[in-house]
Amino acid sequence: MKTTLRSPAITALPPLLLIAVIGCGGDGDGADAEAAGDQSSDSGINAILYYPDRLVETAPETFRVRFETTAGDFIVDVTRAWAPRGADRFYNLVKNGYYDGVYFYRVMSGFMAQFGMHGEPQVQIRWSRATIEDDSVVASNTRGTVTYAMGGPNTRTTQLFINFGDNSRLDAQGFAPVGMVSEGMDVVDLIHSGYGNIEELGGTGPRAYNITSQGNAYLEENFPDLDHIVTATVVDPAGG
Repeated sequence: MKTTLRSPAITALPPLLLIAVIGCGGDGDGADAEAAGDQSSDSGINAILYYPDRLVETAPETFRVRFETTAGDFIVDVTRAWAPRGADRFYNLVKNGYYDGVYFYRVMSGFMAQFGMHGEPQVQIRWSRATIEDDSVVASNTRGTVTYAMGGPNTRTTQLFINFGDNSRLDAQGFAPVGMVSEGMDVVDLIHSGYGNIEELGGTGPRAYNITSQGNAYLEENFPDLDHIVTATVVDPAGG
């Protein structure tokens, strides 16, 4: 019985743990970002991802995103009117390659598949502080909808989950879907769920704190069966 849906479905990272990691940066975040950005061509990371405040383009009213993953490919249709702030953030992240290489690190059979913690710690730390305000709930959390995870009001950042079933009970808790899997939901169903919930919430899956501090190296070494996104691409920005 999942009586703590708000916490499992929405927890991006327990706040105290996140503060502990971020605190190491002090006032040198800007310099750290510059240094990391200089190396981005070698790592394959788009340097702009170190600067969340620069990625604020308004999304088209509708657009499509193709996810190429280790489980197969699927497409998400995004409708900005469902959640304008969330759609804008998602558009900017996808357009600039944020989700390339990102793992489905928390997959709970019959419930949802969560993703969005970046594999480069310095990118993840910066985006974990780049919150956006809530959107009103327009669409319902039915099977195939894609919705932001959150840790309370106005805490959405980069993490989303795909609903495996009818989770419309989340609507009243403020979870506003931004889009819907229009093709390849059978692929989504295949995303590896063997590890279940994260360690912080009593599961046998990854420890979210370790993803933040160690990135994809931690997941690759300790959870080799996890599926991940190879690339996520805006394929139909005009919705036509």
